[in-house]
Amino acid sequence: MNSVVVVTLTVAVAVLAVVTIAALIVLLRRTGGALGRPGGPSPEQEAEVQTELDEARREAAEIRARAETDAGDLLRRSEAAVEAAAELRKDAEAESRSLKHELKELRSDLERREKRLAEREQRLDEEAGRQAEQARKLAETETELVGRREDLDRVDQERRAILERVAGLTGDQAKSELIREIENHAKREAALIVREIESQARKEGEKRATKIVTLAVQRVATEQTAESVVSVLHLPGDEMKGRIIGREGRNIRAFESTTGVNLIIDDTPEAVLLSCFDPVRRETARLTLEKLVLDGRIHPQRIEEAHERSRAEVQDLCVRAGEDALVELGITEMHPELITLLGQLRYRTSYGQNVLGHLVESAHIAGIMAAELRLDPVLLKRCTVLHDIGKALTHEVEGSHALIGAEIARRYGEHEDVVHAIEAHHNEVEVKTVEAVLTQAADAISGGRPGARRESLEAYVKRLERLEEIATSYDGVEKVFAMQAGREIRVMVKPDAIDDIQAQVIARDVAKQVEEELTYPGQIRITVVRESRATEFAR
Repeated sequence: MNSVVVVTLTVAVAVLAVVTIAALIVLLRRTGGALGRPGGPSPEQEAEVQTELDEARREAAEIRARAETDAGDLLRRSEAAVEAAAELRKDAEAESRSLKHELKELRSDLERREKRLAEREQRLDEEAGRQAEQARKLAETETELVGRREDLDRVDQERRAILERVAGLTGDQAKSELIREIENHAKREAALIVREIESQARKEGEKRATKIVTLAVQRVATEQTAESVVSVLHLPGDEMKGRIIGREGRNIRAFESTTGVNLIIDDTPEAVLLSCFDPVRRETARLTLEKLVLDGRIHPQRIEEAHERSRAEVQDLCVRAGEDALVELGITEMHPELITLLGQLRYRTSYGQNVLGHLVESAHIAGIMAAELRLDPVLLKRCTVLHDIGKALTHEVEGSHALIGAEIARRYGEHEDVVHAIEAHHNEVEVKTVEAVLTQAADAISGGRPGARRESLEAYVKRLERLEEIATSYDGVEKVFAMQAGREIRVMVKPDAIDDIQAQVIARDVAKQVEEELTYPGQIRITVVRESRATEFAR
């Protein structure tokens, strides 16, 4: 393409040169004609013409030179363009060959894919044919199953009619009977499972409770001595008895009237007895008589003076005893009236056990159990040390000491948990808190441990008789034995009338009734024994 351009330009230059020469020749011819003719151009004109001709030749030569130069440049450019075109053509041919190769590979890949698609379509057609065949077979099978179901329903109806005729029951009646039987079986199985779970829970609970109680009892050692409602005052001599009696019994009457305590003077050498159910009043009378004996002057006025001083002294002793008990337990911020009432229990006994000592011991036990159970020991000690506070006023206020104590604690601003523990420690109010349960446990441990309390023979016999009456009141009970001083009951039942589950029910009912009707220290074990014997003779 570039070579054509160069040739074209060369031809154009040549044509231009020829045209220029032709123009000069025409001009010369015209000039020469003018010169040959008369009156032709002047020499000046010829000179101008010659000059113009020279200039035209020179310009033509310049134009030719430039044309040749431009043609050379164009020729070089055309050669470079030809070389570039050749390289481009070579690259284009290489790219064309590469594209042809790729196109060939793509065509081969497309042919392979088309072949695979054709094979897949063929397989899908075959699978569709098989599925259609399976659907046809399934439809035939379903039709056959429907027929068989109808036959089975017909046979079932015939069988049910035969069974109803044989059994004499309708289908609904048989169903009800079966449901009843299954229900009874399920209840029995449930009772067995419940008994097993209760037994396991009881064993685990008893094991843990025994551990906690054992730790509490082992860590608490409180000295207890049995006390009674009688105080003994030793005299320096028997002649002092006459002075105490006075002329015609004047002094002893004044003493009993002032103190409210019975003064017993008998043949006991060098001793008199003071008898009163109010321990504070008895202690006041004892101190009064002791002061009178030491002073030696005994007359009604002196008795009244000594009694006033003794009463103030006992009051101070009560306050000091209450404060000492709270300091020992680590309890602070209690109302002064409660401290005074608590100290008055120092002179009160329950079954021969000092009540204040019982409260302190119970508080220590409750604190130890609370610590083992990760509860507040101070709160438990407060509940337990106040649970018998009502006994200080039972001779002044009517009612149970638990309810009286709860009312006193509520009046003097104690926490509601403390009040509830006090009023519920004898189950006169339903137990709702853990603190109340632990208060009951600590009270039972302190009162039920060996040597803590004593019981009258009459109350002991009545309790044993009532235990036997409760156990024998149930159907199927054959014999009842009270053992271990009333701490255990053996109940023998008839094996043909009572099964194992009913024996468990009897044991639970007896224990519940004993808890509700009797008051006793510690706990009572109820054991129901069901014995079955089979005897045969070999001959």
